[in-house]
Amino acid sequence: MNNNLNSDIKSFFKEQLSNWELARKNYEGLKTIQTKSFDFDGYQVKVQFNPARIVSSAAKVDAKTIAERKCFLCLANLPAEQKGIPVGDYIVLVNPFPIFPEHFTIPHKEHIPQKILPYFADLMIIAKILSDYVVFYNGPRCGASAPDHLHFQAGTKAFLPLLKDYKNLKSTHTILIDEEDYLQIFELKNYGRKVICIETDNIFSAQIAFNKLYNQYLGQGTEEPMMNIVCNYEDGIWYVFILPRKAFRPWQFTAEVDQQLLVSPATVEMSGVFITPIQEHFERINQGDVVSIFEQASL
Repeated sequence: MNNNLNSDIKSFFKEQLSNWELARKNYEGLKTIQTKSFDFDGYQVKVQFNPARIVSSAAKVDAKTIAERKCFLCLANLPAEQKGIPVGDYIVLVNPFPIFPEHFTIPHKEHIPQKILPYFADLMIIAKILSDYVVFYNGPRCGASAPDHLHFQAGTKAFLPLLKDYKNLKSTHTILIDEEDYLQIFELKNYGRKVICIETDNIFSAQIAFNKLYNQYLGQGTEEPMMNIVCNYEDGIWYVFILPRKAFRPWQFTAEVDQQLLVSPATVEMSGVFITPIQEHFERINQGDVVSIFEQASL
């Protein structure tokens, strides 16, 4: 894989916005979206009103729906305007329903299921290649709108509060839970949700550590343990954040109209930015709701 794709990706992004009206319209819309934030102990959680994300937030991901629709990440089914940049076994696509100022989907070229264990090293490699961006993974049962097709996403680093929070809170809110050759593993405490961070300069060591955590969270089940993963490569070090989950959507998602909050927690929400595609829900959501949703979603 080419280790210097960042400038090519930025040029590609501009080109897609020039030639693809849907994408251009939705990225323009990001400039006028409403936001608000809630203060916690040393960190904030932001809320964004983003109507274009109704496609993802309300997506049906049950087996019947998935089986009956065409896979929108398969190359043969992409819109004519949507182009891509190959990166090894993957292809980088501009996400036409963005959250980040620059937002990409990175599907595998083959139609294979969304699962992380055999492809964890791929996530780390892509994060190094696209080092100007943060790369992340939504598990098939906690945020992936295409659980039938392996894919990662990437976006503007500064957008995700988790990255800044970890740096700011590391000295006061973390405990070292493991240390081996080439890596350290920290747990972020008093953060409203469970976050484990693997810090390493060695992919092989990270894979071994991740396998242990994966099996730890697997318990007695056979399906992939619910988790979101954020991978940031900076100054020769990978920071791999694992956010273990216990539930997909909170009770508020299907509540009665006067209590409903259409918040479907995936990596972005678990990293500190709640996306609400409905204006009334954006206005209604409060700090207590944020706490409640984290408590329900996080392990």
